[in-house]
Amino acid sequence: MRHPRTAFVSAVAGLGLGLAALGGAPASASTSAPSADTTRTAQAGYAAYAGSAENAAANEAFFEAVMKSVAEKRAAKPGAAAVTVVYSTANAPSFRSQIASSTSIWNSSVSNVKLQEGSNADFAYYEGNDSRGSYASTDGHGSGYIFLDYAQNQQYNSTRVTAHETGHVLGLPDHYSGPCSELMSGGGPGTSCTNAYPNATERSRVNSLWQNGLAAALAEATS
Repeated sequence: MRHPRTAFVSAVAGLGLGLAALGGAPASASTSAPSADTTRTAQAGYAAYAGSAENAAANEAFFEAVMKSVAEKRAAKPGAAAVTVVYSTANAPSFRSQIASSTSIWNSSVSNVKLQEGSNADFAYYEGNDSRGSYASTDGHGSGYIFLDYAQNQQYNSTRVTAHETGHVLGLPDHYSGPCSELMSGGGPGTSCTNAYPNATERSRVNSLWQNGLAAALAEATS
């Protein structure tokens, strides 16, 4: 949902490309509301967004990093019954309600992986101002975060934005040319689209990725 930039330092994914490094809040994060000028600039950028090959590669990198983190923890505790991805909302207090809603949506939509808030998180949510919009980012070493931009979440349905970004954690790429019924179409259908639920194809893809992909990641973690 934001205008792409060339990715560097971090492998990044989401509604656009983020440039912040891991290890703390993104450099652009703050707790103040965006200015009117920032919002207008961001809206122009979102409208022009058309996707990029770099973004697709970043989506996959983020998913693989999260899966590796989960696999390593499961390998340490082989008796774990369910595949659980743990997240933290400590750095995104303004979006706890939307994060809870998107978590509930995903947990009711797929069966091979569950999202759960807790400590020793596989990824974290952050909030702040960034003219590039919201995005997901990883350092490629099993850690990552989702950044939620204030202006974008005022323009677009916030639960849809959060659920879309969380879709990258679960392995789904952007598909901005899709209809509103497709969660990963992001900002493509426009600001009037409020659907925050993955469609049948997206649900099936996530279940397949976590059934088959995690098995491979576990084998690598235990080898």
